[in-house]
Amino acid sequence: MGADQSQGPRVIFHIDMNSFYASVEIAKDPGLKGKALAIAGKVEDRRGIVVTSSYEARAQGVKTTMPVWEARRHCPELIIKTPDFPLYRSTSKQLFELLRSYTDTVEKVSIDEGYMDVTAALNGIHPLQLAKNIQRKVLDALHLPSSIGIAPNKFLAKMASDMKKPMGITVLRKREIAKVLWPLPIGEMYGVGPKTEAKLKHIGVQTIGDLAQNNAAALVEKFGVYGERLYKRANGIDHRPVDPEAENTYKSISQSTTLPEDTTSDTVVRKVLSILAEKIADKLKQEKVTAYQTSLMIRYNDWQNITRNQTVKQPIQSKDDISHIAGHLFDRHWDGRPVRLLGITVTALEELYKATKQLDLFSYQADVKKEPLMDLISEMDHRYGEGTLRSASLYKKEEP
Repeated sequence: MGADQSQGPRVIFHIDMNSFYASVEIAKDPGLKGKALAIAGKVEDRRGIVVTSSYEARAQGVKTTMPVWEARRHCPELIIKTPDFPLYRSTSKQLFELLRSYTDTVEKVSIDEGYMDVTAALNGIHPLQLAKNIQRKVLDALHLPSSIGIAPNKFLAKMASDMKKPMGITVLRKREIAKVLWPLPIGEMYGVGPKTEAKLKHIGVQTIGDLAQNNAAALVEKFGVYGERLYKRANGIDHRPVDPEAENTYKSISQSTTLPEDTTSDTVVRKVLSILAEKIADKLKQEKVTAYQTSLMIRYNDWQNITRNQTVKQPIQSKDDISHIAGHLFDRHWDGRPVRLLGITVTALEELYKATKQLDLFSYQADVKKEPLMDLISEMDHRYGEGTLRSASLYKKEEP
């Protein structure tokens, strides 16, 4: 069962699935095992982008975010499959159910990785042996390879799980960080993206050790609270508990407004929806979350309210996406009566770096130019691209 995380040393696992999408496809079709496989969208289009690939494909130079045509140039025998997100999500659900059979103190970080506080679940078993048991169980039950980091806190466990892939298990103790962690380039530190890396290098920080031995006050002055956090992480300090409720922290974000006067003007409605969408988008970005469902409330001049929902396949965060869906709902459900109030609510929220990035790879190139969120490709461990809602074909369902 769950550990008391408030007292004493902890034993934290970070489990990270290896080439998850590709591995799920191989589990579904064992004939793909050992072959160069890539998961990509819009395979028939030159703008198709590789989401992930098998280790056999990577060995031949295939990389994530690489255009399909370039991937095929590196690896002529490359097998390409389009993403099957419902399958990936259902497999992820099975994975976390399996992990919770060992301890209920499991924090889902994304579709293919999570933390486990196994302190109270050891019962005399060595942590390394328990990790081997879990890794083997995941392989036997789901036919999926994984890597596990073992450490006294979440940051070190995350860093450890990245050190041996695929099917690696790495123990990283605090007393080992000077030898194991500090020599690594600063860009390999979890939480340091390209922009932060450039800023740190500008002040002479080339390695994690340079950061750990830097002046803490100077880092705070330059980077604020983020600088203090990086300094502590580099020194192996991370007091965050494994939080099973983390993915349920955010419930909904809403904005509504009563119009100055009742209206039937499409122009007025579009302007109001755009303003509401912008406020919600700002809040989503401030809270670093995305949404999978948008609701529109219409209050007519007789005070009758109707609410309609739209669920989408891809996580959304931008003003354009939110106003587009709200406008779509208005077009479908407005009955022509004067409107007194409009409201937009986004629900099914998920933290941005945890979001299941279901890429609309057809529009990937446009998104790179349009969305600063693309910086998160490198900022957040293998979370790639920003899906953009483009047409009704992306909708899953509409609910009354």
